[in-house]
Amino acid sequence: MTERTAHGASGAGLRKIVYYQEDVLSENGQSPVQSVRRATVAAVVSNPWAGTGPETDLSTAAEDLAPLLARVLTDRLLEGLGGAEQIEAFGKAAIVGTAGEIEHAGALIHTPFFGNLVREFLEGSSIICFADDRAEPGQPLVVPMWHKTHAATRSHYQTITTRVNDGPRADEIVVVVAASTGPRPHPRIGDRNTDPVVTSAILQGAPA
Repeated sequence: MTERTAHGASGAGLRKIVYYQEDVLSENGQSPVQSVRRATVAAVVSNPWAGTGPETDLSTAAEDLAPLLARVLTDRLLEGLGGAEQIEAFGKAAIVGTAGEIEHAGALIHTPFFGNLVREFLEGSSIICFADDRAEPGQPLVVPMWHKTHAATRSHYQTITTRVNDGPRADEIVVVVAASTGPRPHPRIGDRNTDPVVTSAILQGAPA
């Protein structure tokens, strides 16, 4: 993180960053077909809309905060996973504290000011799959991921669980970016682009 980014993050109410990483070494007693490292980066940030009602416009604060979070989170993810060229799958998530609306979580991740930048920084082109929730501090959230340039590639459909032990507090939001350097350990269930045509009528014996 650059000094300028760090200063901006502090001024935006960023309390902490939590990085989690796992190396998949074995599945069902055998080494994966590809050595895979998966990670999440979570930013715990003050909810800029805490105490406001459903009539509140969320766009201005989202446009200010979301790009900063996208930069901070992807910088840490790229550092941990060895650069964008190593990353094959990605996902995003947000958990809003109990005093916030679920829309507050969505306002930070379901916007081009976040999603477009995460996609750019991680050198992807797919729509980013996501999860969001409202929860007490320490609640885990399962974050889905898929291939960053070929979303129909089933081998990269996978999840990783993220958790911040003391966040989000009631007036905070946890924003997450997740990534993987490869597919599931032993992918072998085909691909959406090469699947046969299947309908209920075909399964009952009608011609394709």
